[in-house]
Amino acid sequence: MSKSDPDPKSRICLTDKADDIVRNIKKSVTDFTSEVYYNPTERPGVSNLISIHSFVTNKSVDEICKEVESLNTGQYKLVVAEAIVSYLKPIQDKVSYYLKDEQYLLDVLKQGSDRASEISQRTMNEVRHKLGLRFKVKTRQKIKNINV
Repeated sequence: MSKSDPDPKSRICLTDKADDIVRNIKKSVTDFTSEVYYNPTERPGVSNLISIHSFVTNKSVDEICKEVESLNTGQYKLVVAEAIVSYLKPIQDKVSYYLKDEQYLLDVLKQGSDRASEISQRTMNEVRHKLGLRFKVKTRQKIKNINV
């Protein structure tokens, strides 16, 4: 799995559908050894899946390896896919909820913009003061004479 690869099948996005997640995990690159164990040097594909599984379940690599020792890599991929789908479900539900409320999103963007403007204005005033600059600055509302 690689977020920098242009191929959409090389990664899992937060908003991917469950079927897409399962398909991408099933097609993830592993090797021809069916046993599931962690060895990033010799088995980077399987080890990557174990690392992802560890992250989404908050289990250690050792715990996962013990739990799945009877599975082959094909079976294990389905376990990983299910864990990822479960992990992403509440995030996807929240994203869906917020995307349905366009006005809320616009309000959040406006508040963020206003706050960023306040902070940047204070910072620029401080810079001007420290540099001893005096000049007129055009703002959105009107022209102000800055006298620092």
